[in-house]
Amino acid sequence: MNKLRPFILAAVVVLAGLLAYGLWTIPSPKPVDAEGFSSARVVKDIEVLSKEHHSVAHPEERAKVREYLIGRLKGLGADTVQLFSYDSLTGPENKHVVYTFDAHNIVADFHPLKETEDTTYLMLVAHYDSRYSQPMPKDTVWSYGAADDGYGVGVILETMNHLLKTRDNWSQGVKVLFTDAEEVGMVGMKAMWKNDRDAFDKVGFMINIEARGPMGPCLLFEACPGNEKVMDLYAEAAKYPYTYSLTTVVYNFMPNFTDFTIVKDEIPGLNFSTIADINHYHTDLDNFSNIREKSIQHYGAQVLPIAMKYVTEPAYADKDYFRADADATNFTIPALGLFNFSKGMYKVVCCVIFLVFLLLLAFEGLRGRMKASKVFATSLKVLVSGLGVLAAGLLLAYVCSAIAGAKFKLFGIIQGVPFDNVAMIIATVVIFAATLAVYISKRRKAVREVAGSMRTSATYNAISKHAYTTLFGTLALMFVLGAVLLFALGENLMFFIPLAFATIAMVLYHLTNLKLWLVAAIGMILLHAFSFLYALTMALTLGAFGAVAMLAFFDMMVLIPLADLYILAPAKK
Repeated sequence: MNKLRPFILAAVVVLAGLLAYGLWTIPSPKPVDAEGFSSARVVKDIEVLSKEHHSVAHPEERAKVREYLIGRLKGLGADTVQLFSYDSLTGPENKHVVYTFDAHNIVADFHPLKETEDTTYLMLVAHYDSRYSQPMPKDTVWSYGAADDGYGVGVILETMNHLLKTRDNWSQGVKVLFTDAEEVGMVGMKAMWKNDRDAFDKVGFMINIEARGPMGPCLLFEACPGNEKVMDLYAEAAKYPYTYSLTTVVYNFMPNFTDFTIVKDEIPGLNFSTIADINHYHTDLDNFSNIREKSIQHYGAQVLPIAMKYVTEPAYADKDYFRADADATNFTIPALGLFNFSKGMYKVVCCVIFLVFLLLLAFEGLRGRMKASKVFATSLKVLVSGLGVLAAGLLLAYVCSAIAGAKFKLFGIIQGVPFDNVAMIIATVVIFAATLAVYISKRRKAVREVAGSMRTSATYNAISKHAYTTLFGTLALMFVLGAVLLFALGENLMFFIPLAFATIAMVLYHLTNLKLWLVAAIGMILLHAFSFLYALTMALTLGAFGAVAMLAFFDMMVLIPLADLYILAPAKK
């Protein structure tokens, strides 16, 4: 064994974690006097917006926020600022009260200097009402709306501050829409879409900004239907991109909605949000003391360059420019950036990797490293074990909910468990330790069967065969699951990415006899897994931890044998 390899492997794991969790990849906050998008300037707006509860149950406080925003928009130099008012509206029942209220949407127009009748507009959207009363396990709480949606309102004001500096170069204009009564079922947006749809007539592109918790990176979690051209703009303009087209698919199945939901079938656009932490969402913890400037800065790194490119590019003067029939398939890998494909191209890439994997599997079988029957048996065992991890994760969610007095929701969003993240971290460590222990136990059994010591070639061959069988058995399972999901949903990155990197690494390893490819694959898989599984866990919360834990287990069953081959197994001549 090369004595340096364990340290190299450890360094790769740590580096992947640092990159994935944003220590080096998300832009640092900028002070008030900085050039460019400044999170500190956004914070100044949020401090004012979040001083008091301002839900539909607080008309006077909401009026103060509204007047402040009107003043800010006029101060920026809006050509017109209008109120679209709707009286005596009723929101959904909240167990103990039904709110009746008036809604007042704010619309500010910023025209290009050379406006024409055909001028197209970017619409920036956020809501300014905070969450109404929220029953929690031990109390009923009210949000201050610092993140939801102080982040959205503040980011839009700061974005306009910079867009207006380039107004001489605008080919398109900007409309800012701050909606009211979003929290009670997008009532303000629904009323405007129904009664004043002409306000949207010239809008060619929309960016909606939300916040489901104050922490973590800003995720592009939803794109409009037929988003192929929209995602091209995102890929070209956004800095520090963070998105997965899978989240759009998942979001469409979830009982969650935003203002963008009302119009996305008619107006092309993007929907941004932070997604951590669920216990800060719609509760009294959504207050000024819990905001995160790094998260705010990440909004700006994506939203501002997209908006800047849209308003200054003459090509976008066509209101229907972004309309397309197909969706894009995309994902981000920290440090590597955004991978954006058309649906057809992604299927071609997948099929190429599938074919290479099958050829590699056949090659390994011919070389006698493993038998097809053992690969099949291993795939089945990994699948059954993964289902066991799924069940254990669901049991953990149930127990934690019972302890905290929170309502358990199978595969649903569970709020009110204050120790949920700690419980999931501990459970993940236990799963990894158990997986590693079982792997080592079976590896020792394989060594004992050849009755050798660690110094014999037969022993090394036994270790190598065990690693190969485990690796290819898991990859074969990922191949099947990835192929099924690809042709059923068009999305399979949770299986495709580990399969792709491991397959490519093994091919290059055989061609060059360099183990560097193995540790490189480990790093790439970890970058993806850390980032994607974090997003999935924060989005779906404790209620779906079993599913996330199962995916993490499958990744471990690829990573552990790859690490074993890198550290211990001698290169085959």
